[in-house]
Amino acid sequence: MRSFSRFLVDEGINSSLGFTSLLQMPRHNDRLPEVHSKEDVDRLLSVIDTKSPLGLRNRALYELIYSAGLRVSEAVSLNIADIFLSKNLARVTGKGSKERLVFFGPDAEFWLKRYTEEARPNLSGRRNTKALFLGRSGKRLSRKGIWKNYRAIALRTALSSKLHTLRHTFATELLAGGADLRSVQELLGHSGISTTQVYTHVNSARLRDSHRKYLPKLTGLRGES
Repeated sequence: MRSFSRFLVDEGINSSLGFTSLLQMPRHNDRLPEVHSKEDVDRLLSVIDTKSPLGLRNRALYELIYSAGLRVSEAVSLNIADIFLSKNLARVTGKGSKERLVFFGPDAEFWLKRYTEEARPNLSGRRNTKALFLGRSGKRLSRKGIWKNYRAIALRTALSSKLHTLRHTFATELLAGGADLRSVQELLGHSGISTTQVYTHVNSARLRDSHRKYLPKLTGLRGES
């Protein structure tokens, strides 16, 4: 409405903005994405029972999401042919059907290897399916199933966590480790750099929290001396 009123003034149809000048613009949502510490992620993944085929699948799935910073939809759409264990690479189809190559670490490699060799054949049965992650029925695991399983795991650790937090944590740890913003953008599959820049603010927030946590102690020591 404000833009339209400004257009009418520019065209000489109206002489003023009228009541639209009193309208307030919506406030920008500047909430930072939630992230976990590496210790919390390790604790969360360690509670998964890997003695069953479904447990092995869950451990491999969430290790990969965390290690490669995948979206849930990207993990769901993965096929066996998209994983290159010998090179620690995965071919991912992101938003807009854009493909990219992502790397994953040795932990994800270990659990993916166990899953594909020990659990997946059990889950697929006689089905000839190309999907990487399978449900009880032997069909491709759904996004709903992934969210449901993760929520149950998070509850066991009493950790307030959403699945997308693993992706946020991946990006934040990369930047904290010295990765440049453009590289993180490519790994996340963001179309624009502005979407990736939010993680630099997360790092700033962590620095501020650390400053507030430890500065009083340092100040006290100075006072004593």
